[in-house]
Amino acid sequence: MKKILIIRLSSIGDIVLTSPIIRCLKNQTGACIHYLVKPEFKQLLEYSPYIDKLHLLNKRLKSTIDEIKKENFDYLIDLHNNIRTVIIKKSIRIKSYTYCKQSFRRFLHLNFSSKIKLNHVVNNYFLALKSLNVKNDNRGLDYFFSNERIYLDVEHKYICWSVGASHQNKMLSLETIICICDEIDLPIYLIGGEKETQMGEKIVLQTKNKHVENFCGKTDLNLSAKIIDKCSLLLTNDTGMMHIGAALKKKIISFWGCTKPSQGFRPYLDFPESVEIIYSPYSRPCSKHGKSCKNSVNGCVKKIKTDKIVKVIKKVLKIS
Repeated sequence: MKKILIIRLSSIGDIVLTSPIIRCLKNQTGACIHYLVKPEFKQLLEYSPYIDKLHLLNKRLKSTIDEIKKENFDYLIDLHNNIRTVIIKKSIRIKSYTYCKQSFRRFLHLNFSSKIKLNHVVNNYFLALKSLNVKNDNRGLDYFFSNERIYLDVEHKYICWSVGASHQNKMLSLETIICICDEIDLPIYLIGGEKETQMGEKIVLQTKNKHVENFCGKTDLNLSAKIIDKCSLLLTNDTGMMHIGAALKKKIISFWGCTKPSQGFRPYLDFPESVEIIYSPYSRPCSKHGKSCKNSVNGCVKKIKTDKIVKVIKKVLKIS
C-alpha cells in the first residue's frame, strides 16, 4: 500500500476545498493518506474517514520535518506551495506533486482583464494529481463531524449569518446587517470568531428583530459548522464558512466586493443553483485576498443595497 502525505497548512476555506482531493485519492488509489496542517485547523480534518493520520505543524519546522521523515512516505502532495512547504519538500526528498497557484494569470486577471479565465482552486488541485491519474468524482466538498452528539436546540427554521471575514474590506457593514435583520421575521444566528464578538453583540442590541442570537466568539469550528448544518439559509461574506456551507450542501447567499468568485473561489457545489451571489456595484475584482479595495476605503462590498439583499433572502426562502 502506498503512503501519501498531503500538505495544506491553512486556512479554513482552502483546507475544506482540499476535501475532494482527499476523498478521491483514498477511493481511487487505496493509499494510506496522511495530512499535515496547522494545529488551529485540525477540527476541519480530524473526523474525515479518508485520512489515516493527521500531523500538526510544529513551531519548529525541523521537528515537523523529522516527524515526517520517520513515516517513509512514497509521495508528497503540496496543496499550499509556500516557502515552508518548499523547505519540507527539499528536506524530505521524495517524489512530490505541487499545486500551481496560477499566480501570473491571477495577476493579469486582477490588474488587466477579467476575460482571462482562472480555474476554480479545486480543479487546480486536481491538475496537480494529473500524472497520478486521480480524477474528480464531482461529488463536491466534504465536512465531517465527530460521532459524539453536538447538542443544539434548533427545532425551528432559522438563518445562519457568518458576519466576519479575514479582512474588513470583505465584510458587510454593521448598519447593513442590522437593517436586514430588522426586515426578516425569522430567527437569525450570528457566527464568527472572537474578533466579531462585539459586532454580534451590537447587532443583537440594535436590531428590532428579537430573535437574533449571537454565537460569535462562543463556538469552536465544529459547533459553528453544526449551526450551519441545521440552518435553512446561510448568509456569508467571502469566507471559509461559505465553503463549509457548500460542503454541507446548504442554500447560500454570498456577498462579494473587492474579491470576486471569478478568482477561483466560488462556492463549490454539485448543484450551483442553490447559491445566490450578490455583487458590489463594481464588476471587477480589485484585490487578491481582500486586504485593500481600490473602489472604496472600507471595501465596496459595503455599497451593496440593503433592499437588494432582503429581496434575495425572501426569494430564496419563499417568504413575503
